[in-house]
Amino acid sequence: MCGIFACHNHPDVVKFKPTALRLSKAVRHRGPDWSGSVISNQTILCHERLSIVGVAESGAQPLTNADESIVLAVNGEIYNHRLIRKHLKHPYHFKTTSDCEVIIPLYLEYGLDAPKYLDGMFSFVLYDKKLDRTIAARDPIGITTFYQGRSLSQPDSVYFASELKCLHPVCDTIDSFPPGHVYDSQTDEMTRYFEPTWWDEHKTPDTPLDLKVLRETLEKSVRKRLMAEVPYGVLLSGGLDSSLVAAIAQRETLRLKKLAEETNGSATEQNPDGLDKGEGLVGIDDDNKLSTMTFLPQLNSFSIGLPGSPDNKAALEVARFLGTKHHVMTFTIEEGLDALSDVIYHLETYDVTTIRASTPMYLLSRKIKAMGIKMVLSGEGSDEIFGGYLYFHGAPNKEEFHEECVRRVKNLHLADCLRANKSTSAWGLEARVPFLDKEFLEVSMNIDPKEKMITKEKIEKYILRKAFDTSDDPSAEPYLPEKILWRQKEQFSDGVGYGWIDSLKDTAEKTITDEMMKNPKPEWGTDIPDTKEAYWYRLMFDEHFPTSCASTVMRWTPKWVNQSDPSGRAIAIHNDKYEDA
Repeated sequence: MCGIFACHNHPDVVKFKPTALRLSKAVRHRGPDWSGSVISNQTILCHERLSIVGVAESGAQPLTNADESIVLAVNGEIYNHRLIRKHLKHPYHFKTTSDCEVIIPLYLEYGLDAPKYLDGMFSFVLYDKKLDRTIAARDPIGITTFYQGRSLSQPDSVYFASELKCLHPVCDTIDSFPPGHVYDSQTDEMTRYFEPTWWDEHKTPDTPLDLKVLRETLEKSVRKRLMAEVPYGVLLSGGLDSSLVAAIAQRETLRLKKLAEETNGSATEQNPDGLDKGEGLVGIDDDNKLSTMTFLPQLNSFSIGLPGSPDNKAALEVARFLGTKHHVMTFTIEEGLDALSDVIYHLETYDVTTIRASTPMYLLSRKIKAMGIKMVLSGEGSDEIFGGYLYFHGAPNKEEFHEECVRRVKNLHLADCLRANKSTSAWGLEARVPFLDKEFLEVSMNIDPKEKMITKEKIEKYILRKAFDTSDDPSAEPYLPEKILWRQKEQFSDGVGYGWIDSLKDTAEKTITDEMMKNPKPEWGTDIPDTKEAYWYRLMFDEHFPTSCASTVMRWTPKWVNQSDPSGRAIAIHNDKYEDA
């Protein structure tokens, strides 16, 4: 990940520059490798860089075209950049090998439609000096965090940033930039460019299930996300989603290692920090096929939990089965509690579910970055796509099941994507999410939802499990141990150890009095916390952010169940399943 801060049409941009640089510095944790800024007319673009692709040469941003009439600041990765370079309509002089630079010629050729051609995760601000025009866009699902702000004292100015902490000192109103949209300063309007076939939640799809297509599309999605010139790894909780991502990544790593050894002899070189170093780059080549030139000879995997946690035990079993170089991290309840205020500062939310799950992820990310890893694959999105949360047991029919899946995917930018992005970016680590690939979403979201429904015979995410089940083919190499492939869903905040959530509730009970619950802050309006834990988090949020930032927060709540606690463990089906086991 990188960090962006920009302002279009500031009345005194030169005088504002020191403030802009200070505000940009607030997200330097996202991009600790280099900083850059450009001023033109009344617009300023600032960038904090995390170098993943184009490390050796000048991939520093903001990027410009040959005559420097276009200025671009990007946060993200464009996986099909080589394909775009090949199929541009007009010749373009590229200054760098950066995957993000292709956005400039796409804009010159397609204008506001440029984001439609991008395959990746991104948010960007582009300034056209000749037209005095700023456009900004965010990836289709909102994997990268992005915000837009306004100031009452400067109504004609528009601000953009990767995180709230850049905007609230200068903005009176802040909104989460909608995923799949592009903003144009010429009209001061947003336009939705992402228009997939599954977008209308009231239109129930009926595409027959094809397990082979489902499996191969996810495999392709994982492989393209190995595009990197730096050490990478996988977050491995031991649950189905992260284990499948790890299994696919490991298969690709072993395939490339074998190919390298056949071609060059030995494929392994040791770094001083003990991590194996490979050569080359993974991405989509000129013929729209996956091509690999860089890899790590041994895949690193990471898990975290309280001592004896379900996730660490399962993750270790998966790692041993796959042969990854696994790193187990344990944390104490006290360490988690001590980190809460910092976690909320980086997350910029007071949602209970997000904070519970983000704290272990935040602690793990620090350890991963300290080891020299700069990019990890993660399993976010699967539960939304396939109805994997335990509350989906209560879906009354396939129509409502599908509606909830679409709603969840559309809101990922306010929940799991926000958690994954900010928990890792807090330490200059980038998280990539294969399940949210555009092509995979097109396949998986159009499957007849009757195939996804949970029954007595079919556990949650049955079709995803079945797509990677090789038990019917004795000659096939299994992707995962059977007990992992069919392991019941554990929400991350549960799987790190049940004592974690229990301790949060207990501490909140001691910290927040009944009198405080009866007298919430007037400025909270109708957004009143309904538990002491939620109240506690809101108070910590208020220590870091003004009330104007609260409009960007969404509370994660399950459907079809009557409960205030969003934990999967609080749903009756969780205990029933284990009692039946």
